[in-house]
Amino acid sequence: MRELTDIIDETIKAVEELKRSGVTHIDVSRETLEELGKPPRPPTIAATGPVFLQDRSDVAVELAAIEARAKACTKCKELSRCRHSVVFGVGNPRAELMFIGEAPGADEDEQGEPFVGRPGQLLTKIILAMGYQREDVYISNIIKCRPPENRTPLPDEVTNCLPYVLAQIELIKPKVIVALGATALRSLLDIQLGITKMRGHWYTFRDIPIMPTFHPAYLLRNPPAKREVWDDMKSVLEKLGRKVPTASSR
Repeated sequence: MRELTDIIDETIKAVEELKRSGVTHIDVSRETLEELGKPPRPPTIAATGPVFLQDRSDVAVELAAIEARAKACTKCKELSRCRHSVVFGVGNPRAELMFIGEAPGADEDEQGEPFVGRPGQLLTKIILAMGYQREDVYISNIIKCRPPENRTPLPDEVTNCLPYVLAQIELIKPKVIVALGATALRSLLDIQLGITKMRGHWYTFRDIPIMPTFHPAYLLRNPPAKREVWDDMKSVLEKLGRKVPTASSR
């Protein structure tokens, strides 16, 4: 992990770039503000000399710096022209479980938060059924800007945006990733199979187990598939060493 002063300097540079481009304010998630407000624990010095922070409040600072760069990104000309918001991600920077979808929809583009429309409401229900609160996990997308008419992201758009989600994964270090839909899994692992064949099977990305499952938008069109998704989530809970909630406790 880099020194905290380096992270702060990088954040200041990113904010200055935004200021020069005409941006007057930056929307930051409630979770990030809470993390930034927590006092850091005193560092300890190992026998060999390096300093290590004892908590991960610095992760929220670094995530905020990356989010600032994402909000100023114009690599995808079409997406940067038509977007209302850059939808970076939301949740616990210490999350053991991370959900990654495809791209923001209209509601997400309007509100600047991933998975807040009808598919997002269903995802929240799934998270609650697993025994978590939404703020306990981390939620993001491969693409941070809404593609026009919610079309599938183009290969060059995935290439341009992928570094942001890779940075999120590297910083948060979740124990398990749930890939919501084929685009998310293919973008991370370059596996060219249909989601029906991929779901329910474990894959690995940078030593992190990944469980692919159907995207909540698909479940709205095909409600019977909810049973398969719940089977996948039970497997995720088992992988995390957590007890699967019974119907009465959900």
